[in-house]
Amino acid sequence: MAFQPQLTVTPEGDLLELRPAGSWTAANVTTLETLSNAVTEELDRSKAVTVNMAEVRELDTLGAWLLEKISRRATAAGHRAEVIGVADKYAGLIEEVHQVNRRDPAPTPTLNPVVAKVNDLGRSAVGAMEDISAFLQMLGSLALALVGVLRRPRSLRLTSLVYQLYRVGWQAIPIMVLITFLIGAIIAQQGFFHFRKFGADSYVVDMVGILVLRELGVLIVAIMVAGRSGSAYTAELGSMKMREEIDALSTMGLDPVEVLILPRIVALIFALPILSFIGSMAALYGGGLVAQFYGGMGPSIYIARLHEAVSVTSFKVGIIKAPFMALAIGIVACSEGLRVKGSAESLGKQTTTSVVKSIFLVIVLDGLFAVFFASIGM
Repeated sequence: MAFQPQLTVTPEGDLLELRPAGSWTAANVTTLETLSNAVTEELDRSKAVTVNMAEVRELDTLGAWLLEKISRRATAAGHRAEVIGVADKYAGLIEEVHQVNRRDPAPTPTLNPVVAKVNDLGRSAVGAMEDISAFLQMLGSLALALVGVLRRPRSLRLTSLVYQLYRVGWQAIPIMVLITFLIGAIIAQQGFFHFRKFGADSYVVDMVGILVLRELGVLIVAIMVAGRSGSAYTAELGSMKMREEIDALSTMGLDPVEVLILPRIVALIFALPILSFIGSMAALYGGGLVAQFYGGMGPSIYIARLHEAVSVTSFKVGIIKAPFMALAIGIVACSEGLRVKGSAESLGKQTTTSVVKSIFLVIVLDGLFAVFFASIGM
């Protein structure tokens, strides 16, 4: 049987007596909130409040909390509040609700600024060590999987390898050609604009050829691959980790590195040098068009000057970097994918981290290779 909730208000001088009655349960939440809000003004005017619960027939957590809020409002205003007439079966609930949020949160200790900076530096160092450890662990696992494939060539998943080559290689050609074409055209335009002041138009071809073949061609392509394919690898492996598909592979006796990671990284190692070559040719073509229409240099003169300025060594320097950059991108992307936890937020965070780390590592590798090749005279 349902009892209609009621709240009788009886003011007696400075004392306010509240008599809740009926069913104070969640089923009557709208009525209960209206009743509890209606006594607000009376609570503020009274110096003592008594809540007599003798006529309450049904009570749950919601009803107990509304009555507790009335008592706390009176107490917060500096008035005395008392709850009486509680049935034995509701005494435990009333006591539990009465203890909710009674303790103030512990104050956060204020650290010395120097100590805080040292703490942040230490945490950054630990995080960097964890990243290096994850990178080396993935590199070791990849090497073991590669040795296993070399010992048992039939274990190589050729279908997966070809599919990944199609995804990261063939499908990436249009965007790589477009971006590198524009980069080459912009470099040539800026070169003609500034070099023309000194009558050194012909040296623009030298700048475009050397920059594109040695540095910018492979660097721009590697950054694009890190953002395009590296993020895809992280998202794919992270989704598999969230759905426990990688654990299922391990349960079936299959090596996730050999099944999922090796084809992806090998495909990336094969694809990036090819994309770098195509991108470099597109950049040189873009520079040639600008040289013809903006610099007044004919195609035959541009090609002849390019032939004089650029050697096979410049091309080798650029192409040699590509597999190492691809390996770094693949390892970072796959290791970050395996570090995804069980939430979509974690997937997004690790994907972002993967792209940032890959681009950073690519630029660092490019700088190290530049120093190395300069030291050996290439």
